[in-house]
Amino acid sequence: MYLIAWKMLTGDRAKFGGLLLGITFTAFLVTFAASYFSGFMTRGFALISENPSIDVWVMDPAVSSTERTINMPDSALQQVRSVSGVRYATPLAIGNIDARIANGRFQAFQVFGVDDATLIGAPLPAGRTTPDILHRPDAAIVDSGGTNGKLDTPLRPQDQWPHDGVHLDVPMRELRAGDEMLADDSLIRVLGRSHTLPRFPPRPLLYTTYSNALRILPAARKHLTFVMVEAEPGTEPAKLARRIERITGLRARTSADFKADTVRWYLINSEDVGDMAAMLTLAMTVGFGVTGVMLYMFTYENLRQYAVLKAMGAGPGMLTGMVFLQSVSSALLGTGIGLGLCSLAGQLVSFLFDYPFRMMWFTPIAGTVGVLIVSLTAAAISVRPVLRLQPAEVFSGR
Repeated sequence: MYLIAWKMLTGDRAKFGGLLLGITFTAFLVTFAASYFSGFMTRGFALISENPSIDVWVMDPAVSSTERTINMPDSALQQVRSVSGVRYATPLAIGNIDARIANGRFQAFQVFGVDDATLIGAPLPAGRTTPDILHRPDAAIVDSGGTNGKLDTPLRPQDQWPHDGVHLDVPMRELRAGDEMLADDSLIRVLGRSHTLPRFPPRPLLYTTYSNALRILPAARKHLTFVMVEAEPGTEPAKLARRIERITGLRARTSADFKADTVRWYLINSEDVGDMAAMLTLAMTVGFGVTGVMLYMFTYENLRQYAVLKAMGAGPGMLTGMVFLQSVSSALLGTGIGLGLCSLAGQLVSFLFDYPFRMMWFTPIAGTVGVLIVSLTAAAISVRPVLRLQPAEVFSGR
């Protein structure tokens, strides 16, 4: 009987193709939306991912993400360095400036001030193996941070630092080594471009030394945002984080825990996350509705065949098994095709448009489980008319 159920499923190629198309569309839509959401969340903790050697991040007790921070006294660095189990601890200052480009326009940057001696936390400029150019006076490395058209400067020399006002509508080119900017009349020499992980929300980035960051950032009593710690060999980061918290009174989190904290913060506080969640919910609703309707229609249109089988002595258990076999088989086939197409489409849009797509381990599982739940629900609904039908009524045309 189950072989007959399979032949019923594949016998009408048009119906079977339409059913597979609907399930493929559902699996693709749900998995793509979940991967899009995961991509944005991954960009939210890009700062942590860029520093894989850092075991523990130390911050003010009120800080719970990389997005919303408050600074600590500079003395916190020495406190952390004095804790046993710390191999090294380096400062990281984060702030925001409005830099004046050569044609007179302003561009907002997120500034990262890294340790002057080690330059830990600085990205590698394009074409170089170390970020040592930051040791030069007023030096900075800039990065697009996932933006487009933000790091531009005038193409023609006559439009650079003009004396007759700003030159906004002029030909532009990308910033490159040798260009200059001003931050509150403080000189910034762009000596390199980097290609770090894109940010969420996207923003231009500027990396410089800690001392240079204090020069260009707005005046404040505190500038130290994070202390980045590497543990001694054999020291567990989680135990070291708890020890730092106990001794210093500061908040210390391992890299994995800090990533989870940042994602949690975005889920609670970011309006953009709400928009993405609404998009994901809409995708799931539309996709699941299509799958459910297609499965129900397929079963309903085959009532005559089920009536024949029932007249031949097929019992309720056998008929129920046949309906569920058809639903699960089509669900698994359509889901496999949908996941494959989603993976290919994600790689394509990521390469061509720098799209925030990341198919994490749970996204295909979520898509598969979701489609199976809808398919089984649709099968449970569809089997009711199969069990209740009377062959005489079907054959009489009523």
